[in-house]
Amino acid sequence: MAKYRAIPEGFMTVGEVAKKMDVTVRTLQYYDKEGLLSPSAESEGGRRLYNDKDLVTLHQIISLKSLGFSLDDIKQQLVSLETPADFANALTEQADDIRKKIEQLKASLVVIEQLKTEVLQMQTVNFKKYADIIVNLQMKNSYYYLIKRFDDDILGHIRNQFDKESGLDFMDRFNRLSDEIVQLQKENVPPESEKCQQVVKEYWGLVMEFTNGDMSMLPKLMEAGNIDTAANAWEERQKTINNYIEPALQVYFSRLGTNPFEEET
Repeated sequence: MAKYRAIPEGFMTVGEVAKKMDVTVRTLQYYDKEGLLSPSAESEGGRRLYNDKDLVTLHQIISLKSLGFSLDDIKQQLVSLETPADFANALTEQADDIRKKIEQLKASLVVIEQLKTEVLQMQTVNFKKYADIIVNLQMKNSYYYLIKRFDDDILGHIRNQFDKESGLDFMDRFNRLSDEIVQLQKENVPPESEKCQQVVKEYWGLVMEFTNGDMSMLPKLMEAGNIDTAANAWEERQKTINNYIEPALQVYFSRLGTNPFEEET
């Protein structure tokens, strides 16, 4: 760095540059510290001096920063931005990054709006449930709203029993089986028929998989699944399933010679 007794023509102090470029002195000091823009000269009195070339670099930094480039990105880009093509390529990369951020922000907005609806429907403030709902919204699990029907014990069990992949797989199998049950109901297939009983066997198998064999969870599951007045399409569908599957389960347990619901009660 060149040193001068006085400020030569064509050089400016930090304060002068800050005023000319409408930035703060602290910003220029930070850019210097981070290696983005160091002054080209210094006076004997220790005043740091900038020339026209430094101002061009500062213009680049301000322009890139206004376009959303991070300071780390700018630091890397400044070295290579020597031609219009270089700058165009940098802008293309930045545009791609911005598009990704826009999609992420859109997804976050959807999560926020959906979470707001669930929060207003819940009776109490429960940040554990909020966290579970957010995770399921981000997973694009369309049955996220079921979480508010579960108490903390069942939610804790779900967290321990399932990860993202196994949880989505379980819901997929449960939904496909539920579709079969709805179809049986539409076709008026008798609960005692072999066709219905085979589906009931699979249904009970999913219940046992969900509880991991913990029969003490059955009353809570019954309470969570009990729907008096349906508030949405899923609950209306589940109410139909419950009305059909309950007598079919009674037949199934009767043939087994045991009723785990009555035993647990």
